[in-house]
Amino acid sequence: MTALAKHDTIIVLDYGSQYSQLIARRVREANVYCHIVSWQAPAEDVLALDPCGFILSGGPSSVYDEGAPTLPDYVLEAGVPVLGICYGMQLLSHRLGGQVAGSQRREYGPARLHVRPAAGPLFQAWQTEAAGANGSLQQVWMSHGDRVAELPPGFVPLASTDNSPYAAAADPERGYYTVQFHPEVAHTPQGLQILRSFAVDICGCRPDWTPANFVDETVEQIRRQVGDGRVILGLSGGVDSAVTAALVHRAIGDQLTCIFVDHGLLRRGEPEQVVQTFEREQGMRLIAVRAVEEMLEALAGVVEPEQKRAIIGEKFVRIFEREALKLGKIDFLAQGTIYPDVIESAGDERAPAQVIKSHHNVGGLPSDLSLRLVEPLRYLFKDEVRRIGELLGLPESIVWRQPFPGPGLAIRCLGEVTWERLERLRAADAIYVAELERAGMLRHGTQQAFAVLLPVRSVGVMGDGRTYDEVIALRAVTTDDFMTADWARLPYDLLARISQRIVNEVAGVNRVVYDITSKPPGTIEWE
Repeated sequence: MTALAKHDTIIVLDYGSQYSQLIARRVREANVYCHIVSWQAPAEDVLALDPCGFILSGGPSSVYDEGAPTLPDYVLEAGVPVLGICYGMQLLSHRLGGQVAGSQRREYGPARLHVRPAAGPLFQAWQTEAAGANGSLQQVWMSHGDRVAELPPGFVPLASTDNSPYAAAADPERGYYTVQFHPEVAHTPQGLQILRSFAVDICGCRPDWTPANFVDETVEQIRRQVGDGRVILGLSGGVDSAVTAALVHRAIGDQLTCIFVDHGLLRRGEPEQVVQTFEREQGMRLIAVRAVEEMLEALAGVVEPEQKRAIIGEKFVRIFEREALKLGKIDFLAQGTIYPDVIESAGDERAPAQVIKSHHNVGGLPSDLSLRLVEPLRYLFKDEVRRIGELLGLPESIVWRQPFPGPGLAIRCLGEVTWERLERLRAADAIYVAELERAGMLRHGTQQAFAVLLPVRSVGVMGDGRTYDEVIALRAVTTDDFMTADWARLPYDLLARISQRIVNEVAGVNRVVYDITSKPPGTIEWE
């Protein structure tokens, strides 16, 4: 956290909202650093970040529930502005003497927000863009069952909807602001202006969280952390490990050795592409290790996804350590861990969150790891990582490479992982990606697309004969943050062409299905 300490910081207190990560991302889009902590985090840990303001997230609880999350005393004692969102509004209002009650009808989805004239600094940018004689009227996104029925002493109403008379309220003298709607989601078109106004105008944060500043500070931090030590990095070719490699290489040059493990779990042509890009074009020290047989032997008979992740994570590290012994004394292991990895793996920053899925570089590391970690991207979201990669001069083919999980195709090959099934999946995935690219939808119509091999067989007819072969599921999503995602509405003709090619060209597949599940409730990956 050394480099981050140079930036004015907004703290998001997480009360279990599915949108907590979006709040942080939107504040960062205003070039202000924002950090997420659990509402149960120790006060000394939170205050050590020297916050300029707090945002209280939404959450599934009611303030009157037994054991409902509470407002830590340090939030009010810190003397900095506070913004409560949804449950955060109800919690702050309840704590300060207001009344919270169940809505006459639950409010989920779009609503028209009427902002009063002279609503103050929170709506300053909003009013500038869309003001009328009696205030402004704009769409917002609601998701709540309770609402504030009576404001606390000192609060004044700022806005309302048909269902929420106090859709926004504030006590400007004490710096307390509340909104019942969700400014962080795309369905509140002017929500970013509200978060920017809170962070910059109300909290007084300097908008200096920029890619250029991050690179300069991180390079300096890596040099201080590593000193004259030597670092190895597990290079997968994905954007996260690639940007990590570029940052560490800029900081310490040939003190870094990249280790690329060809474990047989990559997509078609990727092993060759990694060597070409990083060794020959970027000039990095690269050791390519073939470990296909070793990895497949470790995964033999394993079908449970978390067990797959743990095996792959430990095998990666053991291979790194084995190669490190050949290199002499190695002190550090660099990893492309990013913020969503930490959050989804219930890392320390969000404890006691529920584990959605463990990530090989967060939850799969062995307890007796002998190398110290260098994780320069640990507090970045994916879009921030891509901007850093562009600034560092990495090729577009790497920066905008389709996201790929650390455990590789092992978690897209549902059921037992065998070489035959991996080759089947690789072939289907290559057809899918090629057709999307040909249609101009690989980057602009989707943000992530891949094939999944299912552990089921179905009856088919090919020619005049009966078949009983495996099923390929196609997944494509649109997203701007990878924390939430919607399934991509691909053209029917394109899906038909992809399905026809896969069935005709990939041996052992006789059926193709398309996944139309959004995130949430699903995750982007199947395992």
